[in-house]
Amino acid sequence: MPRFFRNRAILAKIETVYGTDAAPTGAANAMQMTNVVFSPSVGQEEKRDLVLPYMGHQGVMLTGTHATLAGEVEIAGSGTAGTAPAYGPLLRACGMAEVVDAGVDVQYSPISALHEAVSIYFNADGVRHVLLGARGTFTLQLTPQRIPRFAFTFTGLLGTITDTALPTVDVSAFVRPIVVNKANTTFSLHGLAGAAEGITIDLANQIESRFLIGQESIQQVDRQMTGSAIMEAVSLATKNWYAISEAETLGVLAAQHGTTAGNIVGFDASAVQIGRPSYGETQKIINNTLPLMLTNPGSGEFVITVK
Repeated sequence: MPRFFRNRAILAKIETVYGTDAAPTGAANAMQMTNVVFSPSVGQEEKRDLVLPYMGHQGVMLTGTHATLAGEVEIAGSGTAGTAPAYGPLLRACGMAEVVDAGVDVQYSPISALHEAVSIYFNADGVRHVLLGARGTFTLQLTPQRIPRFAFTFTGLLGTITDTALPTVDVSAFVRPIVVNKANTTFSLHGLAGAAEGITIDLANQIESRFLIGQESIQQVDRQMTGSAIMEAVSLATKNWYAISEAETLGVLAAQHGTTAGNIVGFDASAVQIGRPSYGETQKIINNTLPLMLTNPGSGEFVITVK
């Protein structure tokens, strides 16, 4: 019997104790993802290189074996203001603290210690791979006329691999997204609410697999948030990106996607430095590509608000 690529399921649940299986279920912890790439065996190879009186491969020893999961989640609200979205555990496992203001909003902001982790079950048509202590990073992209998405990459310790039937999943908590456009999306950078061709933000967590005597873990050891905005070029009198870049001026980035309560997601950064601007063109209209550095003024460099 063949196993079919379309028949896959992903479950994820925050761990109470690091590296201890949180036992996610299809009813409560199913993740709705797209463009998924799962690597079940990642690590290093140790060669012996023995001196022998003949040629030939001597084989290798597989060390530090772990697994990675990459995939995208559509950016949308939770359906109810003040309720965490179904993808909230994934944000939390990327070093984002979750703060719930019941009935108002849920905010996610990056933290520098006490990072949470998730247990992930990846079931490939009847073969279940368990990832423990998984931590990750993500990028987000707002592109006109496209569905906005978080692109996650997780690294986890390899748990069991077993023949296990596909779970019955409930993904009803995932809200249908809306496309990025003028009606649904707003954006401003350093006070300019100009025409934007796309915005990308990279959380850029540095994730390290640690295989030591007495301890194995996946650790987030650093974060260097960057991004890019492609904006229609304007006169220097309107906004002089070159002077702002040269002066190393910090400014505000503010974006919001969605207009209806329960399906609004905001992205805010308070201290964004502009890198070296460059020219380009789309449809023979001049644009500027603006590299972004989301600096941390001591109170956090970035906030995602779901409301």
